[in-house]
Amino acid sequence: MNVPATRPARPFFSSGPCAKPPGWDPAKLATECLGRSHRSKIGKARLQYSIDLMRELLKLPATHRLGIVPGSDTGAYEMAMWTMLGQRPVTTLAWESFGEGWVTDAVKQLKLDPTVIRADYGQIADLDSVDWSNDVLFTWNGTTSGVRVPNADWIPDDRQGLSFADATSAVFAYDIDWAKVDVATFSWQKVLGGEGAHGVLILGPRAVERLENHTPAWPLPKVFRLTSKGKLTEGVFKGETINTPSMLAVEDAIFALEWAKSVGGADGLIARSDANAAALDKIVSERPWLGHLAADPAIRSKTSVCLTVEGADEDFIKKFAGLLEGEQAAYDIAGYRDAPPGLRIWCGATVDTADIVALGPWLDWAWASLKS
Repeated sequence: MNVPATRPARPFFSSGPCAKPPGWDPAKLATECLGRSHRSKIGKARLQYSIDLMRELLKLPATHRLGIVPGSDTGAYEMAMWTMLGQRPVTTLAWESFGEGWVTDAVKQLKLDPTVIRADYGQIADLDSVDWSNDVLFTWNGTTSGVRVPNADWIPDDRQGLSFADATSAVFAYDIDWAKVDVATFSWQKVLGGEGAHGVLILGPRAVERLENHTPAWPLPKVFRLTSKGKLTEGVFKGETINTPSMLAVEDAIFALEWAKSVGGADGLIARSDANAAALDKIVSERPWLGHLAADPAIRSKTSVCLTVEGADEDFIKKFAGLLEGEQAAYDIAGYRDAPPGLRIWCGATVDTADIVALGPWLDWAWASLKS
């Protein structure tokens, strides 16, 4: 089979760090705050501006706080676990590797003896079996399995426990009912196409109440501390970060957030992800050797889409992805190392639908090349 004539203009399909926003160029980043203290007037103003943009784009209600914290999504989620868990029994849901990571934290690190509800890759845990007198940990969109919660309807309004949503591959891609979320975390490097190392922590009023009325049984490192003298450290949610952030990464995030506003805000971002996922689904439906790891569309991710390849093992997928990278047709599309062998193609908003469409013939070429 001949090499396809047209390559994706931007062959960046990694599921993290993800494609930069269309039109991104380092020369376009504001640099006035670089080399300045993050606690200077300009440093605090830029941090606050990024918080304001995130709040606006997420349609976050006034009841919820949003702050920038260390350690990417992992740091933000573990900060929430370490500071708020222990008052109630805990239920952890796991249907892919990052959910399993939170299980490991709860069992081996915090020694909480949680109820664990699991599902295999491509499936979702039994959401109706969750006991909401417990605190509940879950991933909104499983990046390594391509499985997401269908909506927030399974989270009751009158829950006693707190809902902890690892939402790093979900924010800016789904319409999230914030009334159902007590804690949410994400990082800029997913749907926004920003840089890693910084996390974002969102707290609802019940989470704040927990923080102010619960003292964990274990020590808290400095970068996890969100209260002082029994009260929430409000400065964290006003741009006064716990430790020193990269102001270059902040400016990169601001560029992405301003781009997001220019394409229609939250609704525009969701529409772009939906269009990308639909284009990839068309490619899959037209090829008998491709399939979705998440067979049920109701729980199938629209960002981190995981595909099965007929008869493929880990070595085949490595060669498949290597062929496409070598031709500069697609970067980083091999599935996650702990997932079943397959492909993983990012369909978040910073990817252009035309590039998903252009990818189809290249998948055919790689398949034919290896099969011959």
